[in-house]
Amino acid sequence: MVTEVSDARMQQDLRKDGFNVVRKVIPYLWPDGEAWVKRRVVFALAFLIISKLVAVGTPVLYKGAVDALSGDASDAGWMLALGAVGLTVAYGGARVMNIGFQQLRDVVFALVGQRALRMLALETFTHIHRLSMRYHITRKTGGLSRIVERGVKGVEFLLRFLLFSIGPLILELLMIAVILAFVFNIWYLVVVFATIALYTWFTFAVTEWRVKIRKQMNDQDTDANQKAIDSLLNFETVKYFGAEKREAARYDGAMEGYVAAALKTSYSLAFLNFGQAVLITAGLVTVMVLAALGVQDGSLTVGDFVLVNAYMIQITMPLNFLGTVYREIRQALVDMAEMFNLLEQPAEVNDKPDAKPLQVTDGAVRLDDVHFGYDAARPILKGVSLEVQAGQTVAIVGPSGSGKSTIGRLLFRFYDVNGGSLSIDGQDVRDVTQESLHDAIGVVPQDTVLFNDTILYNIAYGKADATRAEIEGAAKAAKIHDFIMDLPEGYDTAVGERGLKLSGGEKQRVGIARTLLKNPPILLLDEATSALDTETEADIQKSLQEMAQGRTTLTIAHRLSTIADADMIVVLENGVVVEQGTHDDLLTRDGRYASLWYRQQAEDAEAA
Repeated sequence: MVTEVSDARMQQDLRKDGFNVVRKVIPYLWPDGEAWVKRRVVFALAFLIISKLVAVGTPVLYKGAVDALSGDASDAGWMLALGAVGLTVAYGGARVMNIGFQQLRDVVFALVGQRALRMLALETFTHIHRLSMRYHITRKTGGLSRIVERGVKGVEFLLRFLLFSIGPLILELLMIAVILAFVFNIWYLVVVFATIALYTWFTFAVTEWRVKIRKQMNDQDTDANQKAIDSLLNFETVKYFGAEKREAARYDGAMEGYVAAALKTSYSLAFLNFGQAVLITAGLVTVMVLAALGVQDGSLTVGDFVLVNAYMIQITMPLNFLGTVYREIRQALVDMAEMFNLLEQPAEVNDKPDAKPLQVTDGAVRLDDVHFGYDAARPILKGVSLEVQAGQTVAIVGPSGSGKSTIGRLLFRFYDVNGGSLSIDGQDVRDVTQESLHDAIGVVPQDTVLFNDTILYNIAYGKADATRAEIEGAAKAAKIHDFIMDLPEGYDTAVGERGLKLSGGEKQRVGIARTLLKNPPILLLDEATSALDTETEADIQKSLQEMAQGRTTLTIAHRLSTIADADMIVVLENGVVVEQGTHDDLLTRDGRYASLWYRQQAEDAEAA
């Protein structure tokens, strides 16, 4: 009973999703303000109707040729004038015209379909970038890419067959049915409609069942793809723990589920195809028997028998097509529903309707009684107040989980504060555009992640219109130009996925170079050297200090030796500010900062 209710609910959800997808796709077919798209759609429909009229008239020429050859010629003057050879040539010409108009239809509509595919792909890609950090932390990259890939591919297919399959199929079937009823008798029409009704019912019923299996197969495919990408992205971790067999078993388990669902899909397809063949053959044989009886009693000619056969074959072809198209449309709707559900994911952080660009005059940053938690039940910041004066370097330190990096994310507005305010030069970051806010802040994270492209591309990412001289200038300032020039391909050297071909220090210098190229008034250093060895850390630290000159700098640090010369040090613990002052002041107080300092000094001495 529970299974029946669940299946009924799934069918209802699938139908609902299907209607929603069709409703969202139609505007791409008939967009406002895009007259050229509408013209192409109208021309494509015109060519479609002409091809259907030619297709319905073609068997009449075939009948005339057969009657002429069998000595039972029609009384129609034009048929007598053409003769058997002329009618045969005309039959061939009609077939060519039919195909020609169909191809013209496809050529005219192709640009409409490709335009829709491109627009929807861009819209999805842009929307994913608009989604919040909270979404991207929890997403599965492999599964997400597969959802987008399947959904976008379904767009052109759905547009094409909504326009060129269902409506035209009904039109052609009606025209043939009317001809059979008026030229022959009503029983031909009854048999045709009965065949179409049974075929359609059987096709739709079995396909709905198959759609559920297809959805299971998609889920298993997404899961397997996600596991594969996740494992490859963590290649080094897999190697560190000798987990190759474990990862292979995990992937194979996901593929086992996919294979099981894929086999069900294949078996159900075989059942559907056989059932369709039985129904179509039964209808064809019944009509042919009626026509054979008519030829025997002299009421029909041999040409009429051939005409009935031709029309029935002409009916069965689109009916077979209906089965394929309906299956593909339902599968495309399932694929696209997932993508449209992704598009409906709300962006957690949005610009206000009246948001204005951030005007940075001094670059002063102020946190006023800021409260924030990633989860409402687990607050991270509990009333933090902090002021960074223009051109000042302020370091935020504290134990793990105290909220240091959270302040950086709030400054960049990956999240909005739950209480209090965060402002730059007196402008609340929630009142300005995100684009202008991001332009004003340069970030050097703990682990600089690079694109799988050249060093030139990765440095130039800091400024889209940078000249070669500006890029090299930024590299020199970051002390990496000489290293790059020693490489065989220089600035055209590929860095590999996530920059894995470079060392940690080299990646950080590329990150510093691109931030210098961006030339932001406010700088955020989020534990920028904590992942480096001591010698490299000291070298990079010197570059960061030079980079901070003349900029308002917020440094989030774990190693206290790197921020001892900061203008002000703020100590966070359990989401609140427990101390703040200069390095010397805080050591004099002998409080929390002094405790952390002496502990790290002892650890460094012991390590040495």
